[in-house]
Amino acid sequence: MKKVTMYSGTPCSFCEAAKALLKSKNIPFEEIDVWKSKEKAKEMLQRTNGARTIPQIFIGDHYIGGNDQLQAANRSGELDKLLT
Repeated sequence: MKKVTMYSGTPCSFCEAAKALLKSKNIPFEEIDVWKSKEKAKEMLQRTNGARTIPQIFIGDHYIGGNDQLQAANRSGELDKLLT
């Protein structure tokens, strides 16, 4: 299974929804709180070409986007394909 990385912060209902989906599918993920680290916030901006909203989610080096895109990928079956 490819590594899942989620840039997040608290409080954030969209982050919570994304985490709930990943946990419901038993998908381990690394969570990076961008509000606690300016360096990680800059890293997120670079990796996403300037996206400032959270969450921002990656599977391996593939950029998924935010919670809406993660949920859509799950509904379409793309999420499972990306993880293998």
